[in-house]
Amino acid sequence: MALYEHLLIARQDISAQAVDALATHLKTIVEGGGGKVEKQEYWGLRGLAYRIKKNRKGHYVLLNINAPSAAVVELERQLKINEDVLRYITVKVDQFDVSSNKNRRDDRGDKPEGETTTEETAQ
Repeated sequence: MALYEHLLIARQDISAQAVDALATHLKTIVEGGGGKVEKQEYWGLRGLAYRIKKNRKGHYVLLNINAPSAAVVELERQLKINEDVLRYITVKVDQFDVSSNKNRRDDRGDKPEGETTTEETAQ
């Protein structure tokens, strides 16, 4: 099985619960095709760079998928006919990132060069 990162943008006028239900539906499609969703991240309602189908904002959802290509083809087929989805992209990757969420960078200890933590200044 191959590893995929799948990002979708849903319409702004549906609720966050509806977006979560959509992601759960996509998860069942992948599992029905013999795959597994390793991680599901909801990035929230964000502004778009340009209007898409008269929408200025969209709900972003990232899925890390470990599945055969047939399951991904079925997933994309279902997204094409769903009116709540503005755009989607699926990219095959060699391995998943630790985290694509910028808030998680602080947890890993990444810091810009020259910046010190409170522990380093206390010494």
